[in-house]
Amino acid sequence: MTFIEKLSVAWEKSNSLLCVGLDPDMNRFPEYLRGKPDSIYTFCRGIVDATADLVCAFKPQIAYFHAARAEEQLEAICAYIREQYPDIPLILDAKRGDIGATAQQYAREAFERYNADAVTLSPYMGFDSIEPYLEYRERGAIILARTSNPGGSDLQFLKVSESGKNIPLYQHVAHLVAEKWNVHGQCAMVVGATFPHEIAEVRAIIGNMPLLIPGIGAQGGNVEATVSAGKIADGTGMMINSSRAILYAGIGENENYAAISRRAAMMTRDEINRYR
Repeated sequence: MTFIEKLSVAWEKSNSLLCVGLDPDMNRFPEYLRGKPDSIYTFCRGIVDATADLVCAFKPQIAYFHAARAEEQLEAICAYIREQYPDIPLILDAKRGDIGATAQQYAREAFERYNADAVTLSPYMGFDSIEPYLEYRERGAIILARTSNPGGSDLQFLKVSESGKNIPLYQHVAHLVAEKWNVHGQCAMVVGATFPHEIAEVRAIIGNMPLLIPGIGAQGGNVEATVSAGKIADGTGMMINSSRAILYAGIGENENYAAISRRAAMMTRDEINRYR
């Protein structure tokens, strides 16, 4: 099953557009987990088990694992998701972008070491930095367009000449992905929930291609505006990510943290569904 097929099944099966990001910060873990050698894996497994029926995808953020020297725990949680919840897409949030030969190694890391269904990528170095990921014909390439951080405007709003018009760089990237780079039909794009107007602009360019939308929850993106701007005709088309607002909803709790995260995930899913 391809990434897009798996995502479509997950949307329908879970009745959810919610993607839960796995950004494990040990300083915010329940007290009983701190200092344990497998605390990151244990924490993430608790979140996964508590929310699996509420999500359309899980998205581990690679930096949180690597900075803690926890690559083996990242491998373990990826394997756990694939084994226990094989119908849920696994997105590796890595934002890779490098020359072709190096990109080949990053692609191996994402799709062979971590066995991800899709990976986030930066388009700044052009098509030959994306192409090695496309060689994995059934896996997804999720390409940054308009990111949720304020500093994204430094580059993403620069004007580019295209077909006699000057358009923002993020729209040029959307055109490239939709019209040239999506060679196997497994691409998606990132647009932040903090910029609903730009979500609508990208949606108009890319048609029904999926959007990964970070920025609700801790970053303050408006759910109603996000869903209105990004949904497609059948009410799907988006993976709306929330990380910290769900992971640490039970901060200060101990063994009960996952149950509180589940309630936060359920409330977020239901709020998203209210506007579909």
